[in-house]
Amino acid sequence: MKNKGKRGGAVFIAGGGLLLAAAFLLAGYNLLDEHRAGVAAAQVLKTLQVQIQGPSSAPEEPSSSGAESPDFVLTPDKEMPVTDIEGNDYIGILEIPALDLSLPVMSEWSYPKLKIAPCRYHGSAYSGSLVIAAHNYSTHFGKLKSLAAGAPVWFTDVQGHRFLYEAAAVEVLGPTAADDMLSGEWDLTLFTCTPGGQARVAVRCIRAG
Repeated sequence: MKNKGKRGGAVFIAGGGLLLAAAFLLAGYNLLDEHRAGVAAAQVLKTLQVQIQGPSSAPEEPSSSGAESPDFVLTPDKEMPVTDIEGNDYIGILEIPALDLSLPVMSEWSYPKLKIAPCRYHGSAYSGSLVIAAHNYSTHFGKLKSLAAGAPVWFTDVQGHRFLYEAAAVEVLGPTAADDMLSGEWDLTLFTCTPGGQARVAVRCIRAG
């Protein structure tokens, strides 16, 4: 009986060691994946910054001074222009100074695309309905929940038009509440999953200026 007890204890210890090793391997993989995502986004960002010329602040309405207004002011339903970088279309750059983030934004979302950069989930900056999704990597939207009300958020399209927003509210929604991201009259919504995917964090923003 003693030998059986010893063998059982050894098996238990070995099993625990394997589980611990698996946990370390998983943690290591997640860290490497997060680093890879940060590097990938940074490389695209450099290219996108070079391509975007002459950024200017987007006016709310046609100018009365006679200066020509961007065409999206008169036709806010027009499709946002894109630029191709390494086979992916991008609509612009998202900047959140309070989180020290500057990230390229892809035109369409998919799970493989989210491993590179944040993606447009819905809408347009022109019509005041833009929704952007990203993974919870620390180099992407991992710190989104800590964004304080009133914090500035910038979006620059590929033609250099800049849109200034303010963070207005932080919401925690269920893991399947993707459609709730489209609810309300918010000009910009940023969202990501919490670690483990048990919930979604959404930052709602309004146009500023």
